[in-house]
Amino acid sequence: MDLSEFAARLDDLLDVEDLDGLDYAVNGLQVGAEDATVDRAAFAVDGVELTFEAAAEWDADVLVVHHGVSWGGIDRVTGKEYDRLAALLGNDLALYAVHLPLDAHRELGNAAGLADFLDLDVVDGFGREGPTTVGVRARAGEPRFVGELRERLTDLPNDGVRVLDFGPERVEDVAVITGSGTDWLDEARELGVDALITGEGKQPAYHEAREAGVNVFLAGHYATETFGVRSLHGVVDGWDEGIETTYVEHPTGL
Repeated sequence: MDLSEFAARLDDLLDVEDLDGLDYAVNGLQVGAEDATVDRAAFAVDGVELTFEAAAEWDADVLVVHHGVSWGGIDRVTGKEYDRLAALLGNDLALYAVHLPLDAHRELGNAAGLADFLDLDVVDGFGREGPTTVGVRARAGEPRFVGELRERLTDLPNDGVRVLDFGPERVEDVAVITGSGTDWLDEARELGVDALITGEGKQPAYHEAREAGVNVFLAGHYATETFGVRSLHGVVDGWDEGIETTYVEHPTGL
């Protein structure tokens, strides 16, 4: 398959154009010759030297990631930008990156995948970002104890789960937004949810959660954002073109 077609199919699948201008990341094909071909595709959360080298060792033609190398554009190709681009270009490896569209997608996205992992039913969007949302609101079929949810989240590739247990002991109404999601605590408070499940928090989150009476689960930025790229891995693996695929796992513990 042509690299340009590969990228266009993922763009269409994830409605990349619909979020154009909302994301500080550059979504879509970030590095690569559009007349190149794709026979082998690798997938990873982070686009960094380690994953580039692992994909190249597997002889991938393209690496699909959630966190790419272009955040608002690249002004200078020096330092880490040079090293990362050199690892791509030196191995003739293309890079396709998709950030907010992969967070937001209601079927393939990170938040939807995390809700499914926790056996929660998605009922609405959560995490307003312009005209769209980048997380989900979900409900448990039966109320779940805080400790039960914490235990389930430890099955993710993290180094433990931090809980700010300022909400009810039993949780039913849940906001899920992966990565760094405590910026949406005000929205969680407005909606009156029992818990916000995200990856990592910021210092103000402690007092904001306490004042809102909301439980906050911090399960790791990396750990909560493996779902989207794994979903894309499954999609591409099922294409009729017979592209060989692999997933590059490299947890950060953060």
